[in-house]
Amino acid sequence: MSRHDRNEGAENGDGERVVVRDRRRIDPVTGEVRSPAEQSAGAGPDAAPEQAAEQVAGPDAVAAAELVAQVAERTADLQRVSAEYANYRRRVDRDRESVLVGARVQFVSELLTVLDDLDRAEAHGDLTGPFKSVADKVVAVTQKLGLEPFGMVGEPFDPSVHEAVQHEAGTVEGPTVTVVSAVLRRGYRIADRVLRPAMVTVADRADDFAADPYENGTTTTAPDPAVEP
Repeated sequence: MSRHDRNEGAENGDGERVVVRDRRRIDPVTGEVRSPAEQSAGAGPDAAPEQAAEQVAGPDAVAAAELVAQVAERTADLQRVSAEYANYRRRVDRDRESVLVGARVQFVSELLTVLDDLDRAEAHGDLTGPFKSVADKVVAVTQKLGLEPFGMVGEPFDPSVHEAVQHEAGTVEGPTVTVVSAVLRRGYRIADRVLRPAMVTVADRADDFAADPYENGTTTTAPDPAVEP
């Protein structure tokens, strides 16, 4: 039976349809070299449309779609793991810095009384000679560890870092805000941690005393208008 007879029999329902694929490298009609895709699919000027559809929806297309889905899933997993690792690194760095600051605070806190003695010696003029050289080295070590003194005359009073032990009456020519008028003991901090507040004397605002002079301590008895002097 010829190929023509077999095709006619398949069209009439007499037998299984036979599909012939032309895999020749040279197109017999145009004489041009076919591409690898055309060779594998048997595509050419005479190729049937159902052959091209079969090629597009074949096993290779399904495998490619599954591969794309797997790549997307693995990419999402990688991004999630990268974000978790970045958060872990930030948390570890933050904890490490907190431990280091805590160690510095514990060490420097033991030296605060020594620094107070050095301040008193300097105020009395006794910080001279070799004693001053040693004192400067001690201060340099504490500064290298991040210790910062605070509490200066004239700065605004802040109850979070200042401990007021005495108040002074304000005057009309005085400050319009409560300020530090004298420092009895300096305060110290490391980073954002206050080791101890500064012990200070404050000068209250002038309007606080001008508003009611009988509450500021300057006048103890109010004059009686019914009594003549």
